[in-house]
Amino acid sequence: MTSLPPVKAFDWANLGLRVISAAVLIPAVVLAIWTGGWLFLLMIAVAVALLANEWGLMIAKQASARIGATVAIVVLVSAFLGHWKYFDYAIWTLLLGSLVAGLVGWWLEKKPLSPAYGVFYIGLPTLAITWLRTTDQGLTWTVALFAVTWSADIVAYAVGNTLKGPRLWPRFSPNKTWSGFIGGLMGSVLAAIAVAVLSHLKISIAAAAIVGLLGGLATMAGDLWESGLKRRFGVKDSGSLIPGHGGLLDRVDGLMFAAIVVAVARLAAFTGFPF
Repeated sequence: MTSLPPVKAFDWANLGLRVISAAVLIPAVVLAIWTGGWLFLLMIAVAVALLANEWGLMIAKQASARIGATVAIVVLVSAFLGHWKYFDYAIWTLLLGSLVAGLVGWWLEKKPLSPAYGVFYIGLPTLAITWLRTTDQGLTWTVALFAVTWSADIVAYAVGNTLKGPRLWPRFSPNKTWSGFIGGLMGSVLAAIAVAVLSHLKISIAAAAIVGLLGGLATMAGDLWESGLKRRFGVKDSGSLIPGHGGLLDRVDGLMFAAIVVAVARLAAFTGFPF
């Protein structure tokens, strides 16, 4: 039986690029989240345009621009409707827009499923984040989402590369380890508790820990899912936009899954679920 290759040694050069990229991107994201309104929507719009373009390049080399543009338009219309609190129309836009994207994919490359899936893959997290920012204590919940996701990513990367050990799922992501997975979950739980305590979030400490745990699990799942998608379409990275990370999709894959989980948790708190 062929043994799996060893986990790569700690890549200090890549870590340096990650730190520099984070130093540039994080303040801009924090400013947009804190300010809200049109600046936040502008951040969402730019992110959607970049993600849709990367998705088009990943799934359809010959017609990437047209498919990416179709996905971007649908998701942006949904996001703007969500920003204006027309969430029913926003959801219907994603449903009908996925059919349109599928037809465009069929017409251009005889591949309807991947463009249609891209609408949901990018659109649902976008709508979840947009909705989250509009709710009561929306700023705090949005900060909690990013804190949970970033903590899960950073701690998992640091612990996994330091302790190494058995790999989590070598078929899809050969460098991720169980030590990194557990460390990332601990980081996400502590981040959620810290945000809840420091901002007086209207949930219990136990509930904050649960949100952190579920958000951390979703972050890890989103990362692995995107790794599987890249293998499915035969690409190493979704793009080369961010030094040390690859494309934007490589950077926010975990956030996309976590956004839905945290939005559901916020909805549960809003409807009186016994947190």
